[in-house]
Amino acid sequence: MNEKENKNKMPPFNMNWIYGIIVLVLIYLFFVGTGDSSSKKITYTDFENYVRSGYAQNIVAAKDDGVATMYVKPEYVNKVFPSGVNQIGGSPSITVEYASNDKLMQLVDEARANHKFTGKLSFERRNDFLSSVLWNFLPLLVIVLIWIFIMRRMSGGGAAGGSVFNVGKSKARLIEKGEGTRVTFKDVAGQAGAKMEVAEIVEFLKNPKKFTDLGGKIPKGALLVGPPGTGKTLLAKAVAGEANVPFFSLSGSDFVEMFVGVGASRVRDLYRQAKEKAPCIIFIDEIDAVGRARGKNPAMGGNDERENTLNQLLTEMDGFGTNSGVIILAATNRVDILDKALLRAGRFDRQINVDLPDLNERKAVFKVHLRPVKTDDTVDIDLLARQTPGFSGADIANVCNEAALIAARHGKKAVGKEDFLSAVDRIIGGLERQTKVMTVEEKQTIALHEAGHATISWFLRYANPLIKVTIVPRGRALGAAWYLPEERQITTKEQMLDEMCATLGGRAAEELFTGHISSGAMNDLERVTKQAYSMIAYMGMSDRLPNLCYYNNDEYNFTKPFSDKTAQVIDEEVRNMIAKQYARAKELLTEHKDGHAQLAHVLMEREVIFAEDVEKIFGKRPWTSRTEELLRMEDYQNKKPAEDDDPTDEEKKEPNGAEGAPQTAEPETEG
Repeated sequence: MNEKENKNKMPPFNMNWIYGIIVLVLIYLFFVGTGDSSSKKITYTDFENYVRSGYAQNIVAAKDDGVATMYVKPEYVNKVFPSGVNQIGGSPSITVEYASNDKLMQLVDEARANHKFTGKLSFERRNDFLSSVLWNFLPLLVIVLIWIFIMRRMSGGGAAGGSVFNVGKSKARLIEKGEGTRVTFKDVAGQAGAKMEVAEIVEFLKNPKKFTDLGGKIPKGALLVGPPGTGKTLLAKAVAGEANVPFFSLSGSDFVEMFVGVGASRVRDLYRQAKEKAPCIIFIDEIDAVGRARGKNPAMGGNDERENTLNQLLTEMDGFGTNSGVIILAATNRVDILDKALLRAGRFDRQINVDLPDLNERKAVFKVHLRPVKTDDTVDIDLLARQTPGFSGADIANVCNEAALIAARHGKKAVGKEDFLSAVDRIIGGLERQTKVMTVEEKQTIALHEAGHATISWFLRYANPLIKVTIVPRGRALGAAWYLPEERQITTKEQMLDEMCATLGGRAAEELFTGHISSGAMNDLERVTKQAYSMIAYMGMSDRLPNLCYYNNDEYNFTKPFSDKTAQVIDEEVRNMIAKQYARAKELLTEHKDGHAQLAHVLMEREVIFAEDVEKIFGKRPWTSRTEELLRMEDYQNKKPAEDDDPTDEEKKEPNGAEGAPQTAEPETEG
């Protein structure tokens, strides 16, 4: 065991040492290897005397630097080199700088005429060893360096496993026992059902004998499925923290490379490391990057690198080999596109749904994220949880952070309720545009539009309870009506029609009270059209096409699941449904036109009105929604004996921004 640990502690091999040795060898050859002790430099006058005296055997002149080399005859070496031939080498020569080739040739011709020079005169380029090496090997060296650079970039840069020789190594991040920040189930708020299922995995890792004695097998893997931001990654960290075992963390895209065989090699290396650390957990985030169904990519065919990686992953999870003590957790929000072989029992034995938190779970999430935030006594966690329906854990964390930033921007010492309400408005509606310049006519049109939404939603039974209406521009919206939608598990046709009618109230108010229509209702019309098509084509809520669903989950099927005649019927039904609700909205606005005008006038003056202002104009709402009843029951149960006022009325006074018109719940395509 000690030898193995010492072997793992050895530093990794570094190619920079080889590069340094090559550079040192080249420098040595340039400064040492090219030196010649049998040559000396003389003046041109001495050179002329040596040539005219017949000491020259051959003369080599360099074209590029004007230096000539004269090789001395053996019988005259002692006269040129007084030290002797034994000390100067076997090829004694002298070098001299000459002015021009003409003078050199004239000197040689004169010596030949006097029979003093019978050798050869040649003009050559100087033989520079370093230059020769660079010219011959520099292109090859550049190509090698470029190739190494590309391979490093493709395989993760200078990180572990990032060199050219480690391109097939796994890039998973290993968290050993006791390393890093330990996350436990206490840090995961809500998700009671999901935590209950993953708690069994923790028990498997802590005490596997308890289950194997009864003939049970430890599950191979669990798939966490849910919308983005619901805490799937945090839940996987909590499993590792509770079990106190090594934890390999990586993303599905870490397997995908452009080089053939790299993805499969990384899968094999990952499981090799996991087996050495068993029992342990492997967590693959966004597994749909590598686990997409095979044979459904028309652009790449069926034999691409991603499918080879998936095949290797399937084999490692449940093949001929055994992976005792290795449990794989994976997370995705696209379970519908995963390969069926990946989801079968024996690989991912269980699917754990991590859904959006409900009211009580949002309270718990707020308590977790409010721990590091300095808050005052005005912050009501129950109120914040009610105002954030449909928010994920990541959205709630963003609300808390945004509220702290808003409080700091205003120089406060603690974060208050108003800061949280402003943070909710900021996240849902966008940044308030105070510099937006509008004419009086535009402002009046927007006020009539938003008052139309508020009026109709007040008198419809199944419309979402109104919280506030504003004509302050936020983001791309010039105004918004904010609602508190019910958290329904199923939605009836009557509820959808009431929501559609309330959404069309803005366009209907423009046509009735201004005599023209504007582009401000584009978002409303888009939502209404999508809702009508989903009701008729997907949910079977049509008189002419009852109990029929044309929803197709095949993302690569480019044909419509219905005929052209049926498509025409669907279009006609959509137009009729929207036309009926539009006429219904105009009828309600005509019936309550005085209250609508008064509401629009108040909105023009104050820019923001709340549910209590609408109640002063129209009276109490004739229909009480289930959400309002639950709120009243909860406030009555939590009411203190010293309070005399109605908590529900106080709630209506709050600048609520839980759900604006753009955020009203839409029917899902799958019903």
